[in-house]
Amino acid sequence: SKKKGLSFEEKRVRMMEIFFETKDVFQLKDIEKIAPKEKGITSMSVKEILQSLVDDGMVDTDRIGTSNYFWAFPSKALHARKRKLEELQSQLAESSQKKEALQKSIEKSKIGREDTAERATLTEELAALRQKKEQLKAEIDKYRECDPDVVEEMRQTNKVAKEAANRWTDNIFAIKSWAKRKFGFEESRIDKSFGIPEDFDYID
Repeated sequence: SKKKGLSFEEKRVRMMEIFFETKDVFQLKDIEKIAPKEKGITSMSVKEILQSLVDDGMVDTDRIGTSNYFWAFPSKALHARKRKLEELQSQLAESSQKKEALQKSIEKSKIGREDTAERATLTEELAALRQKKEQLKAEIDKYRECDPDVVEEMRQTNKVAKEAANRWTDNIFAIKSWAKRKFGFEESRIDKSFGIPEDFDYID
């Protein structure tokens, strides 16, 4: 069967072993030679794995002259793990406090909401009243046209429309008079040309 390759995390662990076992300082080219031979890490992936360890603060690096050097000591890793453990413990304690406060809030909110026969009755009454309210609202909307305010608003709107229509009637009569004087047209001819009905007049 085909040999299974190392996972990304397995490669990280094996690369850390190089530093811990040797307690030495390396350049990238050194690790690219050691890793494949001693830890089964392909040279192509060494740079990526090393950079991930540097990013996580597990491997230190510094530039001296034109070269970058990498190192990691067990004591640093131990301190890093301790800090991570303390951080996780702090997060756990904070989460536990939040959970406890939330639980108390839930218990407090349940007071007065116990599933009693009285509460069930009141809930039913509330639902019935809400339904009745919607029915009454629908009735009010149905008879809205009879509302004095609505009627008055319609009267005012009609008044404005009537005044506007009569102003245009004035204008049309004035134009007809001007056309008769200016061109000697008969009124019937003007009405026919412009589609003005015979009973055209002011709105009472």
